[in-house]
Amino acid sequence: MITLPRLGFGAAAIANDGVGLGQALDCVEAAWDSGMRYFDTAPMYGAGHSERLLGLALRGRPRAEYVLSTKVGRLVRPSHPDTEQTGADWIYDFSREGILTSLEESLLRLGVDSVDMLYIHDPDDHWREALEQAWPTVARLRDEGVVCAVGVGMVQAPMLARFIRETDLDLVLAAGVYTLLDTQALDELLPEAERRGVTVVAAQSLHGGLIDGVADAMFRYRPVDEQTRAKAARIAKVCHEFGVPTAAVALQFPLGHPAVRCVLTGPDSPGQLAQNLEWAARPVPAGVWTRLREEGLLSEETPVPSTDLATA
Repeated sequence: MITLPRLGFGAAAIANDGVGLGQALDCVEAAWDSGMRYFDTAPMYGAGHSERLLGLALRGRPRAEYVLSTKVGRLVRPSHPDTEQTGADWIYDFSREGILTSLEESLLRLGVDSVDMLYIHDPDDHWREALEQAWPTVARLRDEGVVCAVGVGMVQAPMLARFIRETDLDLVLAAGVYTLLDTQALDELLPEAERRGVTVVAAQSLHGGLIDGVADAMFRYRPVDEQTRAKAARIAKVCHEFGVPTAAVALQFPLGHPAVRCVLTGPDSPGQLAQNLEWAARPVPAGVWTRLREEGLLSEETPVPSTDLATA
């Protein structure tokens, strides 16, 4: 199994509108110079733009020195009839042919011969097809040595737990389901992962900046309800009482659980990357976790980090 660093680079944001080529490439270069060696992308991000940018930025880097993951389950098809109603540039395809085509196209966009890890991407409404067609296909790719590890990435915890129970996947990418604002992964996902030795990669720890007070942030891709916004404010109040940025606490929190091996960040500029690294390295006083529990913002059973990223 691949050993992942505690902090990885999510390449979705560098493909956002308004991020120029130079800024995107500088961001990845800054990540490399900082020592980051795990990079994650997907065809969906910018309709293939993220993969092309990441491949360009990593070109010439020794391939054996970094871990690269992408995803399958969506094909970039801007002119497909199905995209006319959704407005998307991609279509869902969890069939065997779709998975193999997706990987082939990703390798071309990335400009590499292989990726290390492959995730089935957001099969929420496609459980049967994902389990019966996508899963056997990615498992065979792993067993034949085409990729080193396979898993599933989603924004809900119950189906990830079900995949762990019903397959022999290696890892899961849990997006926004084990954070200071949402600990649903504690119910089934994390216990199952720990029991089966499945690696968990946590993403969306900051919920697009919501945890740090960004006014127009979304929660689970929807407008933020008042209860969630109030909880974020209470968490921020505790963190600020101890003189610690809320984002630093949020970024480090998932790593307190033994099943979580890596947290993905998604910067879009060298400055944002530097800020993420500073947050990840900021010591968090033990009193912060104690107070969050006293305030009922974390349960007594919720594990918390015993060390920070800088000293781990």
